[in-house]
Amino acid sequence: MGILEIKQIYKSFGYHKVLNGLDMDVPEHSIFGFVGQNGAGKTTTMKIILGLLKPDSGSVIVCGEKVTYGETKTNRNIGFLPDVPEFYGYMNPMEYLKLCGEITGLAKSKIKLRSEELLELVGLKHERKKKIGGFSRGMKQRLGIAQALLNEPKLLICDEPTSALDPVGRKEILDILMAAKGKTTILFSTHILSDVERICDHIAVLHNGKLALCGTLSEVKDRYKHNGFILEFEDEKEACFFENAEELKQPTISLSRNKNVVTVLLKGSDMDGHFLLCMLSKMRIIPLKFAVMEPTLESLFMEVVR
Repeated sequence: MGILEIKQIYKSFGYHKVLNGLDMDVPEHSIFGFVGQNGAGKTTTMKIILGLLKPDSGSVIVCGEKVTYGETKTNRNIGFLPDVPEFYGYMNPMEYLKLCGEITGLAKSKIKLRSEELLELVGLKHERKKKIGGFSRGMKQRLGIAQALLNEPKLLICDEPTSALDPVGRKEILDILMAAKGKTTILFSTHILSDVERICDHIAVLHNGKLALCGTLSEVKDRYKHNGFILEFEDEKEACFFENAEELKQPTISLSRNKNVVTVLLKGSDMDGHFLLCMLSKMRIIPLKFAVMEPTLESLFMEVVR
């Protein structure tokens, strides 16, 4: 069973349809990459999950309980990290987490223990007594994760947590999310595809208000596998000789050459690598390299949102 189940959610703002029958299932203990262009409706979806926005129709279920707009009891199972977390600058991390723990009704002893554990997890152990006002953006983001994990949520929702950070800050946040994976389920909303490839095991691409792509990363890549091949030759002359072969002048074959490297896409269902190997053998050419092209997340994303 999924920790989060979204069924047929519709949401419009005036004449603008943002969500158009969205269905989504987030399995337990996954890091679920929720991907879409800016303005695709990711933040709208998250506000609906948190009960902060009323959908026009459809339902959201968190841990078996229905989310009701304005009634946030399902949020006891959710930790939320907004894209720009806000803090009281005059507090230090321990004071801030103590305040958050008291608001959620955690016992005093539990708050202290959890705060120390989490500040260690997010790498702020040595800054626990420093004022938050002096923190960098990356440090605030890490404190935001500690705060979101304080009451041991079953679902952690992260809204673009890495988009404003430099490469070092991004890597730190991704490492922390990986470390939290065993303890919770993570819905990771982003438009940075390399982050998704790095830590997510499931992916959903939101486009035109519904999912254009959904599954585990390996399933999705298998489903969209093209017969693409990269051939590297000894020199340009040999690459040209191969490129100009009569057998390759077919509408179901597309070719591109860059110096001594030829990329071949076979679009016919009856063709595969054997066809190219037979050709090479006939032409008595041995390429330096013959590789099958793996679809990248970027190429899949461009294909479904085009």
